[in-house]
Amino acid sequence: MPKKTPNPKQSFKIPRLILQVSKFITFISPKLATLFVAKLFSTPIKHKIPKRELDMDRNSSQKLIKIPSLNKQVMIYQYGESDKKILLSHGWSGRGTHLFKIADELLKEGYSTISFDAPAHGKSPGKTTIISEFVATILELEKQFGPFEAAVGHSLGGMSLLNATKKGLAINRLVIIGSGDIIQDILDDFVKKLELKPSTSKQLRVHFENKFGEEMDRYSAHESAREVSIPVLIIHDKHDTEVPVAAAIHIYKHLKNGELFLTEGLGHRKILENSEVIEKVIQFIN
Repeated sequence: MPKKTPNPKQSFKIPRLILQVSKFITFISPKLATLFVAKLFSTPIKHKIPKRELDMDRNSSQKLIKIPSLNKQVMIYQYGESDKKILLSHGWSGRGTHLFKIADELLKEGYSTISFDAPAHGKSPGKTTIISEFVATILELEKQFGPFEAAVGHSLGGMSLLNATKKGLAINRLVIIGSGDIIQDILDDFVKKLELKPSTSKQLRVHFENKFGEEMDRYSAHESAREVSIPVLIIHDKHDTEVPVAAAIHIYKHLKNGELFLTEGLGHRKILENSEVIEKVIQFIN
């Protein structure tokens, strides 16, 4: 069990101004409110690359590639030169260097990594995106840079990799860390943080389904887990304030060949840099 670290990072709080604007628009027009909330939900925050990730940023080969099915471009990071390649997928508002510590250890083990800034993230152009575009990007990366030995994903990246594996991503092993599960729960939580009525989340789901032409529930991680037969390692912190540990347990129950590793006191992000967690990832992939 990884060493306990007190006071895991608290979940992101929506600024008071946005809360007030959301409530005002809802009062004026529920339809406009749905569009406003949908825009908020699908717009990631682009953060400056922190110093701890600069080595991976400097030492990786980077280029923009096109994702034909989306008609969008994404930034790709090729880290290392080994033919044994591992695919890394960051979470919401993350970037291709977010899993740098895992990437560094993989290089020491003789692997190279391929990671990416998802649409509208990091150095990739665009303003908005959604989970289906994460999945489409992953499947296109396999075509252009695969095959991959394994894949590691954090948060939404883990959900996306499970979905991509269901859709045919050919990997031998998968690691998901702090992954979410049920799409409606994620929508409900977002609407709750905006302090809006629960009915708004159902309207939000319908909006996305009409826009993208498919049921959002299909992207729930446990639904994909049912159809994944490769070994999957689920890592999650018991006190994750952004994604409850119940998500990990629920996904695990639906896997044919799953392993569940729970940590304590690492929260949603520190878990990516914990030495015992990284060692567990490396052992599982090897």
